[in-house]
Amino acid sequence: MFKILLVCALVGLAAAYPGQLDDVNAEVISRSEDIRPDGFNTHLEISNGIKEDRAGDEHGNIRGSFSFDTPEDEPVEITYIADENGYQPTGAVLPTPPPIPVEIQRALEWIAAHPYNEEH
Repeated sequence: MFKILLVCALVGLAAAYPGQLDDVNAEVISRSEDIRPDGFNTHLEISNGIKEDRAGDEHGNIRGSFSFDTPEDEPVEITYIADENGYQPTGAVLPTPPPIPVEIQRALEWIAAHPYNEEH
């Protein structure tokens, strides 16, 4: 009885985890690397839907993007810039801060219009 339960549990785990099984057998569809004194360009595409493109210059600035599908088959795409200001990703799936409340925004505008004067 225990062996039957163990086999059923293993079959259930394997059926519930199909995304990783596809990744194990993924193959490179296309790959290119162009490295020059003034920068580089790279491209990678894998059969499981992962794609990546990057371009950089001689100053160390990099622009790129990568995309993949979630286990729920939702597409995810991230574009980014990496430069003297750090890593700056953008994408619809990234969290965003809540909007500034109207009262706070008005107070900030008032403060900017009325700078502090130590004489008063």
